[in-house]
Amino acid sequence: MTTTQDPWETLHTTALLGTDRRPLPDTALPLAGSVDRDDPATALLELAALATVRRRAGALPVPAAEPPGPPAPEDDRPELPPAAARRLAVLLAGRATGSAGTLANLTELLPQWLAAARERGLRPPAALVPALLDAARARSELRQDGVALAGPLGRWLAARNPDWRYVLRTTAPGAPPQPADDRLWHEGLFAERVTHLTLLRRRDPAAGLALLRSTWATERAEDRLLFLDALQDGLSPEDEPFLEAALGDRSKNVRATAAELLSTLPGSALARRMAVRATAAVRLAEPGTHLLVTPPAECDEAMQRDGIPLKSPTGRGERAWWFGEVVAAAPLATWPEATGLTPDQLLALRVGDSIDETSSSWADDLREAWARAAVRQHDADWARALLGPAPVPPVRGAGRARAPRATGAPAKLLSVLPPAERAAWTAAFIEVHGLGEAFQLLGACTTPWTPPLSTAVITALSRAAACGAYPWSHSGVLGMTERALAPETAGAVEELAAGAAPDSAWAETFARLAGTLRFREAMLAELGA
Repeated sequence: MTTTQDPWETLHTTALLGTDRRPLPDTALPLAGSVDRDDPATALLELAALATVRRRAGALPVPAAEPPGPPAPEDDRPELPPAAARRLAVLLAGRATGSAGTLANLTELLPQWLAAARERGLRPPAALVPALLDAARARSELRQDGVALAGPLGRWLAARNPDWRYVLRTTAPGAPPQPADDRLWHEGLFAERVTHLTLLRRRDPAAGLALLRSTWATERAEDRLLFLDALQDGLSPEDEPFLEAALGDRSKNVRATAAELLSTLPGSALARRMAVRATAAVRLAEPGTHLLVTPPAECDEAMQRDGIPLKSPTGRGERAWWFGEVVAAAPLATWPEATGLTPDQLLALRVGDSIDETSSSWADDLREAWARAAVRQHDADWARALLGPAPVPPVRGAGRARAPRATGAPAKLLSVLPPAERAAWTAAFIEVHGLGEAFQLLGACTTPWTPPLSTAVITALSRAAACGAYPWSHSGVLGMTERALAPETAGAVEELAAGAAPDSAWAETFARLAGTLRFREAMLAELGA
């Protein structure tokens, strides 16, 4: 019989039960009589298709939704050139139009493109803003530049889509200061609170400290640690009372961080206490030809309160551990003042034990502690002295040059120097020693690398290929080169690709690198870089 029930509901019930348990219903659907019922399952699907068309054709329009408030504010920035807009679409999609394997992972080039576009004050086409916001949501390192590029339209969209609410909590570079939002500090997620405090410290250090003080007593130890670390931005003597109080915190990690921050304030009471301890541990022997070391005999309560742990976390000897912590926390100005010698002169002196002056067992400990102090206090003069002069090639016939002795962490010392000096020192190192020990040094250099540093890296890669080394033995450096080499070196890399053995690993590596450099060169040219 013919059912008067809604055909769609009847078909839906039959599909749930199965045509073996429930026969096909007779429906009043148009054209239902033309359906072949010999195969019930196929017939059910055909009837469902007819019912779908009927439902859609008979649908009545719903009432119009209310307009979503006022339109997005006008954005008076110039729009991206068409070629640059197409390039952004390619980068957001993570795909290239070239042949597979000839380009680096394009998502790694997106941060560079966003920074360049933001610096030039351009805006993307409105159609690309949603994809841009999605990309920045997935990758936090894109957020500041991505939000800045999205501009007023991005913030307007974020207010209407919960997935993009992060935009409303992100301060873009160069954006005008926003009024303090204490609600975010009290109600936000932990990462949002850290970001909020960090940005506030950069803008108004006193206000940031006051905000942290207001909830300090109720914060968890692990949260206090990261909040305290945010005080590095805008650190000044005004922060000293708060940090001195934090030396009595119940968390040893909080105490250690507070002590490290105080040690970067040369005039702080902690720095003065450490200077007294350091000069008791290291003194200039008469007649000024060497240094004598007398490491601390114990770690008393005052030292522990100042952030020196009683036990070394690395299993190092106790006295060596205490000695290193004291010297690393003392102001570096202490040593020229106490001895009248420059950093270079101090480092040239022999180091002996106060009991056995012929022993040099404390030399490495002293230099390593001075290196930590140079990084912590951002002292470029001491960093230069500890690194030593840039390496130079050996005189012909003198044998292979040895890498300079590592003092602490050379890459960390390099980071204290101005960017141009960093690049020049690293280029000289690579020219002499190759890429084997250069990965961390390159990581300390500002990108894109300077042309001289780029040339040094390309030359070293050419030598590695000629010596029969495999590309994957330099995979870390090669990964860096794709986003850090100066784009104008593409021609030199193309020559290396052409000169490599056909179908070899180096030929493929150089071709990929050259393709990526050409891609970067084009994308920057499209932006007017």
